Amino acid sequence: MTDRPVDARVLINQVEGHLLLQAALAEGRAEAARFARPLAWLTDTQREEVEARFTEQYLALARDSWERTARRGAELRTEYEETYRALRHRVCAGILLGAACAAAAALLVVVAVG
Repeated sequence: MTDRPVDARVLINQVEGHLLLQAALAEGRAEAARFARPLAWLTDTQREEVEARFTEQYLALARDSWERTARRGAELRTEYEETYRALRHRVCAGILLGAACAAAAALLVVVAVG
């Protein structure tokens, strides 16, 4: 064993990924069996081959879908971060402008009174 502490977030992501993959595999197998069921002319070996290929294709499509979703999530994150940064700059500029106006008004009051 290593002395490095385990990062809980990494561990949770790994477990979640494993569970997601196992669920997709189970779904793929179930869909493969459902697809091959009406093909009564297939031998058992042919049916197993059809189901195995169907399951492979199902998992490949699921993986492609997950990758597209991850890419889109990264794109959206970048867009939102840019929007947030621009908004933060505008708010900071507004606060500085307001503070400058308040300081100028205070200075005018002091000059007018004095």
